[in-house]
Parts: sequence; C-alpha cells; structure tokens
Amino acid sequence: MKPISYQVYKRTLQFSFDAKTSRGSLQTHDAYILKGSTINGLIGWGEASPLKGLSIDAEPNFESKLIDIVNQLNQGTDPRELDLEKLPAIQFAIETLKSDIANGGKMELFASPFLNGKPIYMNGLVWMNTPENMLQEAIKKVEAGYDCIKFKIGAYQHDEECKMLEQFRKLFDANKVEIRLDANGAFAADEAVIKLKDLNQFTIHSIEQPIAPKQIEAMQEICAKSPIPVALDEELIGLNPLTDGKKILPKIGAKYLILKPTLLGGLSATEAWIAKANEYNMHWWTTSALESNIGLNAIAQFTATKNNKLPQGLGTGALYLNNFDTPLLAEKGFLHYIAAKKWAFPNASEELILNLS
Repeated sequence: MKPISYQVYKRTLQFSFDAKTSRGSLQTHDAYILKGSTINGLIGWGEASPLKGLSIDAEPNFESKLIDIVNQLNQGTDPRELDLEKLPAIQFAIETLKSDIANGGKMELFASPFLNGKPIYMNGLVWMNTPENMLQEAIKKVEAGYDCIKFKIGAYQHDEECKMLEQFRKLFDANKVEIRLDANGAFAADEAVIKLKDLNQFTIHSIEQPIAPKQIEAMQEICAKSPIPVALDEELIGLNPLTDGKKILPKIGAKYLILKPTLLGGLSATEAWIAKANEYNMHWWTTSALESNIGLNAIAQFTATKNNKLPQGLGTGALYLNNFDTPLLAEKGFLHYIAAKKWAFPNASEELILNLS
C-alpha cells in the first residue's frame, strides 16, 4: 500500500490590480496544489507554483512534468529517487505536503509562537507604477501601520524615482519609516554604483538585486563600492547552497540574502542558505514568490521558527481576488495566524487535473 496517494488541483489566481515588475506585468498566476491522503485518513497540502520569468521551472511543459512526477509518486516511487533539482517548486510542494501529514494534517507544519498569536513583522510592498501612484501607495502603507516600505524600482526614469523617494522622505523621517528597494536586476552594471549613490541620500536600508544575476565580477564590484547594502535575490535561483553558495557568497560580499523557497527548492534548501548566510556573517529574510495562501502558510510558519527580527516579505496573501480562505491575516505591518479561522481548500471538480491513481 502506498504511504501517500496524490491528487493535483489547479487554480488560476487573479490579481486584484496590474502587478508590474521589471520583467513585465502580471494579471494571473497559476497555482498547482498537491493533496496527499494516507490510508489512516490524514490529508496534507503543498503548492507548486513557479513564477513566470523568474523560476527555473516556469516552462510551458511544467504542468505535464508535475503530472508525470505525481503519477510516479502514486505508483510508489520514493520522492528521494526522483530528479527534482531543476523542479524546485515541486520540491517545495512535496516537502511541505509531507511535513503537513507528519504533523497531523492540520496545516500546522512547525510549532512556533506564530500559531499561538505572535505575529511576524513584515515590510509593506509598493509595486511598480507611475512615481505619483507609487508615492500614494507608500503613504497608504504607512497609514496602514507599516514602518518598513519596500519599493520596486527600475521601471521609470531614475530621476523620477529619486524625486518620488525624496517626497516620501519629506513626509516620513528615516527614524520612523525604513525604506527597502528592489531593482529586480534593472540597472546596467556600469551605471549601478552611480545610481546607488544617488539613492543613498534617502537613507536606504538595502537594495535587492541591483543588476541582473550571473554577473559575479560586476556584482562583487558593486557590493564593494555601493553606499547601500546589497541583497541577493535572483542571484540564488538555480544554485546549490552547499556548493555554489560556498563559491559565490564570500566572493560577492553582499550583506543580505532574500530567500524564496518556491524558487530555491523548498524549505530544506532554504535552511541550507540560512546556514551559509550565518557562516559568512550575512543577514536574510524570506519573501513570498506570489504563492497562494497554501504556500504562503508554509513559508510563514517556517520563518516563524527562526526568530528573525527583520521585516519579512510575506504580505502577498491579499494580492488575489480568488485566493484560498485562510487563518493568515496581514494587518498593521504584521502577519497574524488566527487559529479560529478555517481553511478553504480546492475541491471544485473543475480545479482537479489529476485524480488518485
């Protein structure tokens, strides 16, 4: 008898706004939800939702690969026997599903104070838009209780974005509101340091991925010369934390790592990156890769076990019009777990794409 039998559901999540990044705009995001059932009646859930333009497994044939993997699992193949190195989202889904079952199938994957009412500190995310709209959105975030605001930049003229940040700083002193920036690799390598020096006048905590990844020498030079601490994000995708991390982290010399389990190969891989960060005296925080609330729940609970004092990037649950109902609640700059609220899992027949076999 197979220890776990699997089903796959698909929900196309609808953004509640035009989500702009330096890689283009997003209107929808496909979430693939794995349901695992045991002979004893326990049920676990996991999510495999690669992000187009960013995940190494976000390819047109991802769905067929996922179905093939799940068919193998339903035929009794041990997940450890599968080659999932290039399928990090599936690694994340299987790992979290099994952890859910191992802990009683209650969507409580890790014991932590988070499940008992202690919230997770978060940044407020301001998506790319016109500088005027970004400013207004940032003001709303502060008024809603966020004291760390993350701006996605690089879509508009550098001078316009600087003016927007200048206006924001006139309204909110650096002692009251922290600014993070995320360039998503938008800067040219030969212009990055100049732009970072311009941005530094607005008292910036950090900037994520100022240039596109895989430019190790250029990133090393930027980290050495930038007045703003650099965080690596896309730089980590597709790498092995034990082998590649040992090579690039001490060489590049960045101060922070941005950890997205769906892109990195799951929570075990994320744990390995945390160990590397500690080894090289780096700091880190976790960020959603726009998962549904099912994946977000796993990342949040994992993060809560680490006692990380920095604001985390986990406020994405409210981005969608048709997300799964959840105990998670983003409010006043914190992510809360409201144990009294119930989960709503996929069950509609039109969402089921692979039944038990």
